[in-house]
Amino acid sequence: MAVRRAALLTTSTVTGLVLLLSLKPHHTALPLLAGSGGGAVSSPTPGSSSGQPSHSSRPSGSKSAGTGGGATGTYTGAVEQTPYGPVQVAITLSHGKLTDVKALQTPSAASRSQAIAGYAVPTLTREALGAQSAQIQAVSGASYTSEGYMQSLQSALDKAGA
Repeated sequence: MAVRRAALLTTSTVTGLVLLLSLKPHHTALPLLAGSGGGAVSSPTPGSSSGQPSHSSRPSGSKSAGTGGGATGTYTGAVEQTPYGPVQVAITLSHGKLTDVKALQTPSAASRSQAIAGYAVPTLTREALGAQSAQIQAVSGASYTSEGYMQSLQSALDKAGA
C-alpha cells in the first residue's frame, strides 16, 4: 500500500511539474513610452483632464532637451472614482521613461478595501514600470482598483504628453 501511494505521489508531482513548465507567460502589453519622442497613447479616459505637471523639477510644461528625448518630471493623474473609493496615481518620467508610479489615493473606507489595495497596488506598479504604459493586466480580485489605477495612470501619461 505504501509503495502504491509513493508511486501515485511521484507520478502526480511529475505530471504537475510538466504542466506547470509547459505554460507560456501571457504578455500582451506593449511599451508605449519607448523611443526618443515619447510614444503614442490612447485618448484620455472619461473624467481625466489635461493640464500641466503638478510637481516637476523643470518649469511647468517643459520637456527634456537631453539626448533621450521625451518628458521629464512628475505628473499627477486624475482622481478616478470606483465603487469602493477614489484611486489616483502620480508618475515620474525621466526622458520619456516611466521611472516611478506612486499611489496617492486608494480605496480605504473599509478594511477589506485597504487589504485589496495593499496587495494590488504594488503589483500594478510593477506591471506599469515593466510595460512602460497603462496597458497592463488587472489584478485578480481587485478589478475596480485596477481599472481606477490604469485610468489615473493613463491620465498622468496624457498630461506628460508621453
